Amino acid sequence: MVARSLPPLNALRAFEAFGRRGRMTLAADELCVTHGAISRQIRQLEDHLGVALTEGPRTGLRLTETGLKLAQGLTRAFDLIDDALPPAPDGDDAALVVSCLPTFAMKWLIPRLPDFVAAHPEVQVRIVESNGPFDFRADGVDLAVRMRLPGAPPSPDADVAPFLKHYVGPVASPDLAAQVRDLESLARLPRLHTRTFLESWAEWESAAGLTLPSAAVNRQFDHYFYMLEAAAAGLGVALSPFAFVENDLAAGRLVAPLGLVPGQAEVCALTPRGKATRAARRFRDWLVKQGAATPPPPGFAPGSQQLVEPSSAKPLTLSRPAL
Repeated sequence: MVARSLPPLNALRAFEAFGRRGRMTLAADELCVTHGAISRQIRQLEDHLGVALTEGPRTGLRLTETGLKLAQGLTRAFDLIDDALPPAPDGDDAALVVSCLPTFAMKWLIPRLPDFVAAHPEVQVRIVESNGPFDFRADGVDLAVRMRLPGAPPSPDADVAPFLKHYVGPVASPDLAAQVRDLESLARLPRLHTRTFLESWAEWESAAGLTLPSAAVNRQFDHYFYMLEAAAAGLGVALSPFAFVENDLAAGRLVAPLGLVPGQAEVCALTPRGKATRAARRFRDWLVKQGAATPPPPGFAPGSQQLVEPSSAKPLTLSRPAL
């Protein structure tokens, strides 16, 4: 039998991770190596094959047509290898415990979960609600979904994979939204808050570069999903991430009268550093694909620095770029 003439497997693995994740830093985080190590492995692969697999500036490197074809083929090949491996002795794929923000689980994750279950019926997914700190070992968590600021210090215990951009803005029932003409009319309506994130309105003001007048009435709720139900019932205007209201906006149950702006955080998947189970890796990669397939809010243009003023279709100019 003729021996296979394959490029170095470490180089193939590094290139596949870059092709799938789209960024050197994310590929490096996944493989627990440095950004430079990924770059060197890709250069080694290009030298071995004698073709260019990437192009563009170092800060915006992208795949060539040849590189894209190779990356897609490698992903299929690695998936086949992963599927062919025997189950771990400790029942690695028997159960997957996902710690998740309650409203995110209810509004974004669970509606998409049938897609993962259909692809991986052998993985029993158990979602546990949590907003606060957690310990992978002590709490029995395999993967956690949390919001983190870009550039936050790396966690010594977790590999972090951002998978969903964060947009935020005021939402209300159609009847109340029709009363919003500008910031002053917004301020005249009852303002809703959640005790789990009392800073939400201040975050929106900062992201939009606006100063909102004080509300005439403030109403507070224990959880985001209570607050959003109150908004749909016409009790006031809530400040919400797009991921929490995506379906309600599409159904017309809620309206974003001033549009939404990019928030400061990203939604991320956290797994134990260098020790993620096979099921956790599959779920993390699935989250990344689902995040990439999630469209931005209706009417949002990347790089936009304006909020819509619905009464006149004139923009409310932001005092600085949205974060």
